Amino acid sequence: MNTSTADSTTSLRSAPGTGFERFELDPSLDRGIAAAGFEGPRPIQVETLPAALAGRDVLGLAQTGTGKTAAFALPLLQRLLDGRRPGPRALVLAPTRELALQIDAEIRSLARFTRLQTATIFGGVSMRTQVQALRRNPAIAVGCPGRVLDLLQQGSLRLSRVETLVLDEADHMFDMGFLPDVRRILGALPARRQNLLFSATMPREIRRLADDLLGDPHVVELAHGAPAATIDHALYAVAECRKRDLLEHLLAQDEWHSAIVFTRTKHRARRLAQQLVQSGHRAVGLQGNMSQAQRDRAMRGFRARRYDVLVATDIAARGIDVSGVSHVINYDVPNTPDAYTHRIGRTGRSEREGVARTFVTAEDRAWLRDTERRLGAPIPRCQAPGFELVSLDRAAPRHPARPPAKPARPGPRKPQRRAAKPRAGANRRRARRSRV
Repeated sequence: MNTSTADSTTSLRSAPGTGFERFELDPSLDRGIAAAGFEGPRPIQVETLPAALAGRDVLGLAQTGTGKTAAFALPLLQRLLDGRRPGPRALVLAPTRELALQIDAEIRSLARFTRLQTATIFGGVSMRTQVQALRRNPAIAVGCPGRVLDLLQQGSLRLSRVETLVLDEADHMFDMGFLPDVRRILGALPARRQNLLFSATMPREIRRLADDLLGDPHVVELAHGAPAATIDHALYAVAECRKRDLLEHLLAQDEWHSAIVFTRTKHRARRLAQQLVQSGHRAVGLQGNMSQAQRDRAMRGFRARRYDVLVATDIAARGIDVSGVSHVINYDVPNTPDAYTHRIGRTGRSEREGVARTFVTAEDRAWLRDTERRLGAPIPRCQAPGFELVSLDRAAPRHPARPPAKPARPGPRKPQRRAAKPRAGANRRRARRSRV
């Protein structure tokens, strides 16, 4: 936590206790917490709940899988229980459909013993059911910026009653280009409201948004730049042509039971999932070209353990909270160092242990250097039997160097052709023209 907020945090904390009773929540929420199986508050919840319950703006920075959703959902629900007014009275913005659905599911789980209703708003599906849900004036709307802005502009969504705004995974919204939409949505909200902003990382652009959005915020920063201590992460230096063999080798081990394999492109995710199925694995793909119904079926099957391997692009790196994922394998390195933390954060969640392995080729040297600098420590190396260790010390050429051209061997000189003599008729014609 930042030292600038340490004194204020001490005064905001509730009396010591062994569980959520220290926060003096509504009894209906205490029942929801118990039914959800929460044994005690997580560090991000301990640090943010008192300030959020007091009505302050909050900026929470913590790794994925540390309990950020409950950190903003509980004060949100507590505030909504204080009065019965038409909604939506709270708006939660998330960057992906999967994350919006996950947030909605956790809010409904915690609010199961209340009468508070929610509505989800995201693209890829028909607007009709979402408009019908909004007509019931739900207390909470959870959605993605693009569809929220569409419904707002056509008059199906009214934000004049919003009392609390939540931005979850704000840095990912910037990565996906959502900030212009977010700013337009902010312009339609009441000026007087509570703002809760949560993220795993805080790049410079999101810091500027936070400065514009939050007023005298309570800031909590819990080692958001490094992977969780529960994650055993390491890399394999491997040739590109051996990645598939190395993946099969790892999946043949007995230590894993549920794995997410990340690829760089949608085509690669689809093809690799098909290849794993042909090899006898219970695998399924998850990528952006799939319809929402197909993505939902894939996630339901993975959660229900009908599939052991989920092959995904970075669409699954955020907001996919599947309990018991034992392994994360980066088949391709992510685009940025921050994305590395998000990807491997799909395992080792809720204080459980997890394993993450990354396949690094000689062409990934720049990414590795930047990532290790971001983490502040080198990523451990490991080697599988039968796989040659590729050197990462210097870049391998993309194409083999061409051998120098051999000097031409001297040969017999070709006789030079003599210039052709002008024809006699041509000389007579030129002579006539000169006389004229």
